[in-house]
Amino acid sequence: MNRDQALAIVKEQLTEHRYVHTIGVMETAIELADRYGGDLKKAETAAIFHDYAKFRSKEEMKQIITEQKMAPDLLIHSPELWHAPVGAYLVKKEAGIEDAEILDAIRYHTSGRENMTLLDKIIYVADYIEPGRIFPGAEEVRKIAETDLNQALMASMKNTILFLLKKNQPIYPQTLQSYNYLVFEEKGGTSY
Repeated sequence: MNRDQALAIVKEQLTEHRYVHTIGVMETAIELADRYGGDLKKAETAAIFHDYAKFRSKEEMKQIITEQKMAPDLLIHSPELWHAPVGAYLVKKEAGIEDAEILDAIRYHTSGRENMTLLDKIIYVADYIEPGRIFPGAEEVRKIAETDLNQALMASMKNTILFLLKKNQPIYPQTLQSYNYLVFEEKGGTSY
């Protein structure tokens, strides 16, 4: 599937604002993949499809999470997390994308995971720093991403965790595990 075909499929699923965001994520992901030695085509495809399920109804997403036996704790956390794993499932089912690495990058772009692949990191960070993102911390992470993808990933996760803490919102355990894994990895695999 080429870029134009993928964008046409995704455009039908998104609002105009979210489509513009998707273009920004795609362009940023390609830049990051080029900078850090990632697969440009996989980065492009995962970025295009990362928000495929963003506007599906909560009822449909709940049903898919339950029927596909996805992590049940998703349902007790923010529905903002749901579109990522549901999106990976629907992208495979409806768009016919079979590449496990692309599907995982879509699946984990909101929560992260332990031992993230290069593609996982690229999509997570690209989603956070694409040019349309103007929230506090985005510019700082953009600058970090110019020289260190892992540090940019840690900074974006840290900012997200702090944002949720300030709003007295629960933090998805997998996000905390992802952040902890990165911290340990940066320290050379050592614990506290």
